[in-house]
Amino acid sequence: MGAFNYQALNSRGKLIKGTLEGDTEKHIRAQLRQQQLKPVSVEKSSAGKIRVQSEGQSSKKTATFTTRISVKDLSLFTRQLASLVQSGMPLADALHAVAKQTRKESVKVVVLQVRSRVLEGLSLAKALADYPRIFDTMYCAMVNAGEQAGFLGPVLERLSEYAETSHAARQQLKSAMVYPIILVLVCIGIVVALMVLVVPRLTSVFARAKTDLPWYTELLIDISQFFQSYGLLGLAIIVAGIFFSRWWLNSKNNLRRWHKVQLRLPLIKHITVQADSSRFASTLSMLINSGVPLLNSLRISNQTMGNTLLREKAEQAAVWVEEGMSLHKALDKTQVFPALMVQMAASGEANGTLAEQLDYSARSQQKELDLHLSTVLSIIEPITIVIMGFVIGFIMFSIIVPITNMSDLI
Repeated sequence: MGAFNYQALNSRGKLIKGTLEGDTEKHIRAQLRQQQLKPVSVEKSSAGKIRVQSEGQSSKKTATFTTRISVKDLSLFTRQLASLVQSGMPLADALHAVAKQTRKESVKVVVLQVRSRVLEGLSLAKALADYPRIFDTMYCAMVNAGEQAGFLGPVLERLSEYAETSHAARQQLKSAMVYPIILVLVCIGIVVALMVLVVPRLTSVFARAKTDLPWYTELLIDISQFFQSYGLLGLAIIVAGIFFSRWWLNSKNNLRRWHKVQLRLPLIKHITVQADSSRFASTLSMLINSGVPLLNSLRISNQTMGNTLLREKAEQAAVWVEEGMSLHKALDKTQVFPALMVQMAASGEANGTLAEQLDYSARSQQKELDLHLSTVLSIIEPITIVIMGFVIGFIMFSIIVPITNMSDLI
C-alpha cells in the first residue's frame, strides 16, 4: 500500500484535494467514486514531494521540497502513536489511525508513507529515517532501541515529552522577548518620526527667526538632515548586512569562527554553554535510559549541540570513552562542560544511576539558564526605557529651549 495525493470534484462541482491510502491509482479512484467524488487527478506521493493547489483552480501545480513539520505537530504525532501502541494496537493500524486523525495534509502524507514502508517489512526506525529533516538521528535511534527491546510505547512517550519540553522552552523564550522587542521598535519608530517629520518643520521656523541656536539644537538638526538624506540608504545597508551575514555563516569555517567568538563573550558564553550542555545531558540521559549503548548515545547526543566548538569537544569526549576512559573524566578533560554535570556523571557511574543523574543535571542547568535569561531580560527592559527616554528627552529639550528663547524675544 502507498499514499496517493488526489484532486476530485464533489457533487457541487467544487475542487477538493486530499490524501488516501491504496494499492494503485485505480484503487484510489474507486475509493473516491464510493465517496461520491469525481476523480480529476491521482498521483503517488513520495518523500519530500507534496502537491499544492488552491481550490477552484483547474491547472495542476506541484511543489517539490524537503518535507518538514513543526515541533508541535511532531510532539502530537508521537504522543498519539505512543498511546495507540501502548493500548496494544498493531503498529500499522496505529499509524493509519494517526493519519486519519491529523488535519494537516503534510503530516498525513508523511505518516501514510511511513506506514507503507512498515507494511513492506521495514522497521519503524528505518521507515522514519526516510525523513531526516523531521525525524533526526536521536529520534530514530531511540525508536530503534525501543523496537529491539520490546518497549516501543514507553520510548515514544518519552520522546513526546522531550519534544513538548523543547517546544515549551522555545515558546517561553519567544514570549519573554516579545515585550523588549516591541518596546525597542516603538521607541525607534517615535524617534524616526520626530527626526523626519517634526524637526524639519521646526528647522524652517528657526531659519526664518534668524536666531542663534544652542549647540545641542544644531546637533539635532544635523542628525535630522542625515536621516532625511541617508535614512533609506542606511536601512538598505542594514538589510544587506543581514543577508550578507546569513550567507557568510553558510560556510562551515565562518560558522566555526562565529561560534568561537561566542565563547569569548562572557554573557553569551555562559548562555551558550548552559543551553548546549543541558540539551546534551538530557538527550544522553534519555538515550541511555532507552537502552542505547553509551558510545552510540554520546555520538548521537553530540548532534544536538548548536555550537560547533562545543560539539567538537563532545565528539572528542566520545573518542576518549571509546579508548576506555570513564565518562566523567572524558567530560572533565574537555574543560567546557559545567562542573555540576561532571560531578553528576561521576556519581551516576559510581552507583549505576548514570541516566538519572544526567537527567537531574540537565534539569538543574535548564533551571539555572531560565533564571539567568529572566534576569538578563528584566535588566534589558529598564535599560531600554532609560536609553530611549534619554534620547526622546534630548530631542524635546533641543526643540523646546529655542522656542522658549524666541518667545522671550517677542
